[in-house]
Amino acid sequence: MKMAATKILFISFLFLSSAFLARSAEVDDESEFSYDEKSENGPAKWGKIHPEWSTCNTGKLQSPIDLLNKRVEVVSNLGKLRKHYKPSNATLLNRGHDMMLRLEGGGGYLKINGTQYQLKQCHWHTPSEHTINGKRFNLEAHLVHESDDGKTAVIGIMYKIGRPDSFLSMIEKDLKALASTKGVERAIGTIDPKLIKMDGKKYYRYIGSLTVPPCTEDVVWTIDRKVKTITKRQMKLIREAVHDESETNARPAQPVNRRPIKFYKPEERP
Repeated sequence: MKMAATKILFISFLFLSSAFLARSAEVDDESEFSYDEKSENGPAKWGKIHPEWSTCNTGKLQSPIDLLNKRVEVVSNLGKLRKHYKPSNATLLNRGHDMMLRLEGGGGYLKINGTQYQLKQCHWHTPSEHTINGKRFNLEAHLVHESDDGKTAVIGIMYKIGRPDSFLSMIEKDLKALASTKGVERAIGTIDPKLIKMDGKKYYRYIGSLTVPPCTEDVVWTIDRKVKTITKRQMKLIREAVHDESETNARPAQPVNRRPIKFYKPEERP
């Protein structure tokens, strides 16, 4: 009898844990909200669409934010980003407002303060969601990682118009193929996340949230300071592949609320 009760409790725990993870993760179907600020389901009203999305309106650690120089604390003790990525089978999915590259089985991990965060997916926002000293860039990539206990860490990479991005060039035909379909997931074979180039030598670090519903907080954000480049054609392709009527899929900047923002800069050796 005692064993049976223990088994029931364990199963209940697993169910609640999986339910929590489902609620806290980014939604895969983004058709219920929009980025049109005048719309009834626009960014200012995301928190009223579903009770489990209320944090979008009530949270105090929301993302994105403006990374203003006078707010940041320059530090040298965070260390260079410790990424251990590996090739993985991948699929592209049109989620309604963005294109998501899902890495099946995880594409390796990122290590922060002793915690391993598995790389789960990558997606893009145009224009950038985060700003640096009020400046918005043409595109922002988000590499979303999750730990075994459900914590989230995201790396953000900014892009401006310039030379082609080699990774986007590699998946260009797949983006084009999805542009003529809707709600279709496309297997694109093995992808090596190391090809998503980033610098990692200097970066911003702060605690924020997912930038789409349910806007779950306590997300560890790392924003690479080096701005990469894409062509106008690549940026246009990412927007046109998404089936919505909005010209943007970037959430407006959120209040900082006196959060500490650190800027990692390695000490210069004499």
